[in-house]
Amino acid sequence: MAGLKTNLTPHSLRHTHVSLLAEAGVNLQDIMDRLGHKDDDTAKNVYLHVTKPKKKEASHKFRELMKNL
Repeated sequence: MAGLKTNLTPHSLRHTHVSLLAEAGVNLQDIMDRLGHKDDDTAKNVYLHVTKPKKKEASHKFRELMKNL
């Protein structure tokens, strides 16, 4: 199946949903509201996963900052 996990659960889809929202730039408060969370620690620690494109973007931004010093 094209390298996809076959043991997907609703909870794993929830994780992916939140990661994609964060990658799209949706702010944490809006994500928390969507999930029904009041505690931002739960949203940050459990649901927000840094994706490869975001890691590259952070590295690129840091490199650009260093160039401008």
